[in-house]
Amino acid sequence: MGRNPADLRIAVLADSDTRWKWGALTARRLAPDAAPRRIDGYLLRGRATPTARQLGEVGAGEAVEVTCARFLARLREEPYDVVVLALVGGAVQAVLHGIRAQWPEPAARPVLVTGYVGVVYEKLADGLLLRHGADLVLANSRHDADRFRAVYAGVGASTDAVTETALPFLEGAPYESPGGRVHRVVFAVQPSVPEGRADRAYLLERAARHARAHPGREVLVKLRSRPGEHTTHLEEHPYQRLVERLPAGLPPNCRLAYGNMGEVLDTTDLLVTVSSTAALESLHRGIPTAVLTDLGVRESLGNHHFLGSGCLTSWDHLDAGLLPTPDPAWLAAHGVPGARAAAAGEHDPHAAARARLAALLGAGELPPVAPYYTPATAPGYLPGILARHHLAPDGTPRPDAARRAAGESAARRWLRSHLREAARGAYRHGVQRVAPAIRRLGEL
Repeated sequence: MGRNPADLRIAVLADSDTRWKWGALTARRLAPDAAPRRIDGYLLRGRATPTARQLGEVGAGEAVEVTCARFLARLREEPYDVVVLALVGGAVQAVLHGIRAQWPEPAARPVLVTGYVGVVYEKLADGLLLRHGADLVLANSRHDADRFRAVYAGVGASTDAVTETALPFLEGAPYESPGGRVHRVVFAVQPSVPEGRADRAYLLERAARHARAHPGREVLVKLRSRPGEHTTHLEEHPYQRLVERLPAGLPPNCRLAYGNMGEVLDTTDLLVTVSSTAALESLHRGIPTAVLTDLGVRESLGNHHFLGSGCLTSWDHLDAGLLPTPDPAWLAAHGVPGARAAAAGEHDPHAAARARLAALLGAGELPPVAPYYTPATAPGYLPGILARHHLAPDGTPRPDAARRAAGESAARRWLRSHLREAARGAYRHGVQRVAPAIRRLGEL
């Protein structure tokens, strides 16, 4: 097609705050010359739909809330060149089948891009096969690219879409050590790792204990969301509530913090986490980074991803003054090029993805989307995935979804929006208050 990169129309469809950040920044990395006004954001309606404050915090622009059917209808109305699907696997699969139904023959359809927002430590095969069919399946490192190709090859599916890149938010200035002293420690928490209240309370207590042992350090407990907000994973035991139950509370030099992780890292001397993607951001800048082993090194925690990194350690060692030193070979294999190398122009991790995108955009008509999962390969699995997004087994919107996508009155949209928020609030209350109370009663 020979389209000018500055004139590309790009749509980003996301379903949570972190995926929206990944999707918007991925669009920028793939088309750095595209004008900001030519990137449109959409949020797939669901339990984790973020608030305006959360969108502002990740610094990735504004987005319009849509259903799957409405987004598919939008693709018929708008001539997008690229669509970035920053979604959970099942939602990616639904959109892929919806697009296949709209363009069943070779056509000038959008180039479809998807990938992962961070470390892939669980459901590798399931998540990858649900993403198969996109034109680019982005792998955040050489390590991931090899794993992704092995999964696709293992079921006889094409591996052509797998493209090595890096997390799009690995940026920021190289860390300058303040004479070996540590002034600020940041404990980057996660909504669902670990899950149990006792484990989360333990980690919080250890952060407070570290602050008491080092009165000259400021310890920040970096939180993902404020109470009542939605995240990719709903927190059953928010740290804000756990703080209220700490016997001695937090010392003066330890506090809860919110905000953009990149801005927090600007003044961080030691990043501590269980397995947050923030560790990769920190390692990219050269900030001392600790991945905790206090609760074990387990697949369910995701810290097994950091085996061989040199970052695995415990609060006890950190209390004693240890600053972990990462292994350069591990960093290179796991998509962490380093801020100094990036600043020097020694390595562009997104070059291969841009080259593949340019080739697809220049190909004229693209073949129909060809996911691995079809009614023939997964007749007991695929229809349920599509039904959850109000699509028929052939990928077309169900009649009720099609009518809703065609439009409804302002009054009905207002009523539906308020009922949806009430339902989300009830779900949150059930998970965070009612379910734990029932479990406690069951233990009596």
